[in-house]
Amino acid sequence: MEQQNTLSDNQAWAAVERRDRNFDGRFVTGVLSTGIYCRPSCAARHPARKNVRFFANGAEARAAGLRACKRCMPDDVARDEAAVLAAIDAMRSGDKPTLDELATITGYSPSHFQRVFKRATGLSPAAYARALRAERVKDALGAADSVTDAIYEAGFEAPSRFYEGAKHTMGMTASDWKNGGEGRTIHYTVVHTTLGGMLIAATEIGVCCLSFNEGEEELRARFPKAELLEGSDAFRSLFEQVVAAVERPELDHSHIPLDVKGTAFQQRCWQALRAIPAGETRSYGEQAAMLGNPKASRAVGSANGANNIAVLIPCHRVVQADGSLGGYAYGPDIKRELLKRETPQ
Repeated sequence: MEQQNTLSDNQAWAAVERRDRNFDGRFVTGVLSTGIYCRPSCAARHPARKNVRFFANGAEARAAGLRACKRCMPDDVARDEAAVLAAIDAMRSGDKPTLDELATITGYSPSHFQRVFKRATGLSPAAYARALRAERVKDALGAADSVTDAIYEAGFEAPSRFYEGAKHTMGMTASDWKNGGEGRTIHYTVVHTTLGGMLIAATEIGVCCLSFNEGEEELRARFPKAELLEGSDAFRSLFEQVVAAVERPELDHSHIPLDVKGTAFQQRCWQALRAIPAGETRSYGEQAAMLGNPKASRAVGSANGANNIAVLIPCHRVVQADGSLGGYAYGPDIKRELLKRETPQ
């Protein structure tokens, strides 16, 4: 392997099979049968192993007669990351840059920048900016005299703008948050799956908890101020959909509604998790960098650990930088099995 790092060919191929974006920029994958080279995370169909040769960078691949893939554009890895971080800095400044303004800052066309940003963070630039403002509301709630004051202090033009976005991202209104979620009704059941016993809980909005080897006691600890009701015919169909999602995690289950309880930062982390395709993994460091703070891997780990909804918010797709499993709230065996079920055979 013609690289200036310590990766072996087997390690590189394993990263390609996982489509592991943590290795983008560390090497490129040359496909001799097509004459192109790609990022390790390229979404194109995997080539036969016998047709693959690894190179340290695009320059080495081009010297061998290969050309860059037009789908994943492997030579733009560093530029893409710098563009995303520059855009996040602009959003954090307190201004409200438009998509065109962000594109000008980064040197991309608006449409291309939108794709680059969403691929990196799991959110569009507009949704990311709304999440930042919502996070400022949460931070201000404890100090402001009223919820309305906190909303204006966070940069929203009117309370209606905040509530419109909060319906889709926070799962609770700002007043619910300030009161600790008191007054919510949660329906739950415990079912058997091929991965063991599983707790499913939901509100009228959607699933609020999915966990393994837990029951009412653990649910009450997670939602101490909510009214808990066991079993409900009205929720039978939803619970069946959740069981199907656990048994077949490789399929698209984005249609299942969620009622997420967490800070805006946690929700950005969880939305990024949902953007990871089945069969792929990310590292904590990569997730932190794409959220705008490369040093926040510990905070990202904590946010992922606070996730109440296993599988549907797939924190099992986050692994250590070296590709090893890392931790998982429900144990390494369940994490390993979920990843195995998602990996194309």
